[in-house]
Amino acid sequence: MTKKFIAFIILLTSVLFGMAQTTVKGFVYDATSGEPVGYCPVVLQGTPYGAMTESNGNFLIDKVPHGRYVLSINFFGYDSFVDTIDVSSKMVIKRYMINPSSVALDEIQVTAETDRKIQETRTAVISISPKEMSKMPAIGGQPDFAQYLQVLPGIISTGDQGGQLYVRGGTPIQNMLLLDGMIVFNPFHSIGLFSVFDMDIMSNADIYTGGFGAEFGGRISSVMNIKTKDGNKKRLSGKIDLSNIGAQVLLEGPLIKLKEGRKTSMSFILSGKGSFLEQSSKVFYPYVKNENGLPYNFLDLYGKITLAGQGGSKFNIFGFNFMDKVNYNSSIQYQWNNWGVGANFLLVPGQANTTIEGTFAYSDYISKINDPAYQSEGSYSKYTRTGGFNFNLVFNYYVGRSVFNVGINAVGFSTQYKYWTKYGNKEYPKDHTTDISFFLKYKYNYKNKLLIEPSFRLQYYTSLSKVSPEPRLALKYNITKKIRLKMSGGIYSQNYVAVTSDRDVVNLFYGYISSPSQLSITPLLPNGKKPKNRLQTSQHAVLGLELDVLKYTSINIEGYYKHFSQLISVNRYLMDEQADEIFMWEQGHAYGGDISIKFEYKGLYLWGVYSLGWVKRTDANVTYAPNFDRRHNINILASYAFGKRRSWQIDMRWNFGSGFPFTQTQAYYPSFVPSGGIGDDIIHANEDLDFVLDDLNQGRLPAYHRLDIGFKKKFFIGERHSIELSASLTNVYNYSNVFYVNRITNEVVYQLPFLYYFGMNWRF
Repeated sequence: MTKKFIAFIILLTSVLFGMAQTTVKGFVYDATSGEPVGYCPVVLQGTPYGAMTESNGNFLIDKVPHGRYVLSINFFGYDSFVDTIDVSSKMVIKRYMINPSSVALDEIQVTAETDRKIQETRTAVISISPKEMSKMPAIGGQPDFAQYLQVLPGIISTGDQGGQLYVRGGTPIQNMLLLDGMIVFNPFHSIGLFSVFDMDIMSNADIYTGGFGAEFGGRISSVMNIKTKDGNKKRLSGKIDLSNIGAQVLLEGPLIKLKEGRKTSMSFILSGKGSFLEQSSKVFYPYVKNENGLPYNFLDLYGKITLAGQGGSKFNIFGFNFMDKVNYNSSIQYQWNNWGVGANFLLVPGQANTTIEGTFAYSDYISKINDPAYQSEGSYSKYTRTGGFNFNLVFNYYVGRSVFNVGINAVGFSTQYKYWTKYGNKEYPKDHTTDISFFLKYKYNYKNKLLIEPSFRLQYYTSLSKVSPEPRLALKYNITKKIRLKMSGGIYSQNYVAVTSDRDVVNLFYGYISSPSQLSITPLLPNGKKPKNRLQTSQHAVLGLELDVLKYTSINIEGYYKHFSQLISVNRYLMDEQADEIFMWEQGHAYGGDISIKFEYKGLYLWGVYSLGWVKRTDANVTYAPNFDRRHNINILASYAFGKRRSWQIDMRWNFGSGFPFTQTQAYYPSFVPSGGIGDDIIHANEDLDFVLDDLNQGRLPAYHRLDIGFKKKFFIGERHSIELSASLTNVYNYSNVFYVNRITNEVVYQLPFLYYFGMNWRF
């Protein structure tokens, strides 16, 4: 009996030991630069255990039974990597440096993308990286974030000039852009081909076109979340780029070099880019009918310092200064300046399944526009300024493939808007407000079959003394590994108003104000109900289907509905500032769908997007289509790389968009405004010309379409140096797309004509 009991105890102990589990966590870095490798699959061979790295290179494989395993990393663009690890009672912590490969591993690339689609809900979100952006025609030497955004489903651009993007029925003020957690108020230049970001400072960007989770708040349409690189931790590197319209310089390197066994490293990255298009266009584009050539000037500066620990923790300090100026002497002068400084951190406790992230930043934006028709001498017609701080702290807890997030966020900003009319100066009081929010989010992954991602945000607007509870939900059901159904939705709010004019055929200027209690606004919503608060609010619902049934091909189909239950806009019925309410309530909705098809095999990349959408707004008097309501939008992108090491590349992009709505001019009449009081000579004084508008947005501009083509040739010099020559053609068949119409003179300013670019890029 005793022997049997001892045998039973030994057997039970063996079973319990075999059931013992622990966690394998670590980081994956690029061996040449020390940069984190995000969204990279890490698996234990011959087992169902594995994980995918996050954007910071972190991975965590939970509940691994004790034993010896072969850990493998296979990722596109890198050599395969294996390591034998012993999983015991303690947490296993690893740091892996993987080497870039010159061999293109197309099958591995497709597998990695599929793994990410299976493990993330990814409804109404597109992730892009410098690799994807490099497929665009290199206008002005290098592809650009702004150019690539315009080919994404659900995003509408007003064209080559103006730099305004509308995302699934939302206006620019309803889009939030975060740069390493910092709010950037205007990320696009007046010439819509360029953003403020150098492509090579970007690590990745997630574009949420609707239905985003509770980790984001304060905007009611979309979020663009950009993460930047840390800078090369191994050696000094960079690039010099020069084209016929501008120049870029980037320099990165170690301050404390990353070495095996060293606990810390420090690196920096500096970037500067600017345009001299106004000067060079007079030489290269003499056929452009403008005495100032193409009068676009900008200068963008960015810098970052990173202190990184061996265990994955890191601390960043960064700052930027972006400037833009347009000088159409005959019709418009416009300029803005945007600057900011900030710091963020990632803390990775050694023996815990937890990471902690935080950001504190301050940014400031000033914009001015001068319309000669309404200019007060020595003054700008319109001026706006907005700026402030944002702070967030997030705790992430990992349980197997599931993740629990808890965060707190605070945003404090001030706004100022003033303008000059032919009757004098008008200024809105400068306003200060602080918004505080708390959010919870949980992603439950059931055997990579069902993903459930509920989240909840509690937003408190101090200036309005209003609490806004905002539940949100995302789901994905993997019917098979190649067919996936997904959905997302939620409630959203914001305390931010843009002042625009319906008198403009195309809007160039946005004045920024908050919506405090003293804001003069109509008392009732268009449906006759009294608003419960002064927030702008919306509700989203998105349903999608992902198909990978064809080899090397991915298809994404999404339908969406956005209900804008409360919107604030300028009272278009205001007569000479005599009305009591300067602003009014509107309501509206946006709905539609899009289909995107991507084919990628070896050097061939094809991307096609068709979007169908309707946008409607309703005020107390009329239901109308706003001036960004584009019914049909088509983008076709093709890229082919060939030759030894794929050193040759040809890129093409064609865009078609049906015409935007605009309000037609019905009649003109003479107008006299007394300036000298009772002594005015009314009989001999000169009159001004004024106009009467037709019904709101009943006209449509002509359809927009444009073809761009680019060519690249790269020369490799040793292991670390390369020179790339590029040339590109914009608006190849020189189609005249309308940009701006002056109401008084009827002068039409067109979008960019046929232009050619050439440049050289040296990387070291």
